[in-house]
Amino acid sequence: MPIRPPEIAKDKPAAATPMAFAKAIASAYRLYGREPAGALKLAQITPASLQQIDGHITAAQMEVLSGAAMHELDDEALGAFSRRLPWGSYGMLARASITSPNLGIALRRWCRHHALLTDDIVLRVTTSGNVAAITVNERKPGGVAEFGLVHVLRNIHGLACWYVDSRIALQGAFFPFAAPPHADAYALMFPGPLRFGAAQAEIRFDARYLDLPLRRDEKALQQMLQRALPLTVLQYRRDRLLVQQVRQVLATQPHQGHNAAGVAEQLNISVRTLHRQLREEGASLQQLKDAVRFGRAKDFLNRSDKPVKQVAAAVGFLNEKSFTRAFRLQTGLTPSEFRRENPK
Repeated sequence: MPIRPPEIAKDKPAAATPMAFAKAIASAYRLYGREPAGALKLAQITPASLQQIDGHITAAQMEVLSGAAMHELDDEALGAFSRRLPWGSYGMLARASITSPNLGIALRRWCRHHALLTDDIVLRVTTSGNVAAITVNERKPGGVAEFGLVHVLRNIHGLACWYVDSRIALQGAFFPFAAPPHADAYALMFPGPLRFGAAQAEIRFDARYLDLPLRRDEKALQQMLQRALPLTVLQYRRDRLLVQQVRQVLATQPHQGHNAAGVAEQLNISVRTLHRQLREEGASLQQLKDAVRFGRAKDFLNRSDKPVKQVAAAVGFLNEKSFTRAFRLQTGLTPSEFRRENPK
């Protein structure tokens, strides 16, 4: 997407972007018969550092280098495909999908329109049960290099997060090549389970994200397009599905003693992040545990003739008295009163 290269701060943050990606951009210049010296100088990357096998650059350096290269080469794909993607191509895709009623339709439009720009790859949005995936099928296997596949998946994942203003947690990222020497950087770019040597490139996530409405408009898009590349490095703090995901963990494993560490591990986030994001959503783990527990209790009372004592034990209370007291605080009724007012 269009980029306005920012100034690089003198006190640089930790470098985490593989130098291999800078090399890929330098190769794009040579593909078009150009020299990358000017762009490398803007990004403060010396010729010597470019040759470092294990070298890294900062996100800001990558933004400057990519922005300069996209402008000078008039190719937003940076040489990844057999034809240029002229300046403004990815902005056009965003404009074509921003009026969509939900994320699923927006992503499908984006992928469909991407095929009008190049036929080297075909992007698809698929669902299987509760899992959604964005897949990249190469017309010629191995025809798109590592950087090209990473670039397009980071682009669409970043745009999806921006559209719904949510951190879309990945359940997996797959790549059709062997683990590169800089494989450790993939954990930062695609947080979640990683697999190399897969049949195709793809990312997977909870299918419920596809139903989220878009939270951006044309004005926001215009502002974003002034400096779009940070979308590929920005990690949104808020996950708008987190409350639902926590509920699902608690509901599908009702007999386990859930604590924050266990829930966080299942969601592939830290305990600190779990608590912080729940606070941002106006919830807490204990509130959700109580809601799930009493939801099960109501279900038992509605659908069975079990004595209240057995219902109390089934949902984790030590005795009927404590269950009745807690149930009344939650619903304003005793379990017996609730059952009478909600006959089967």
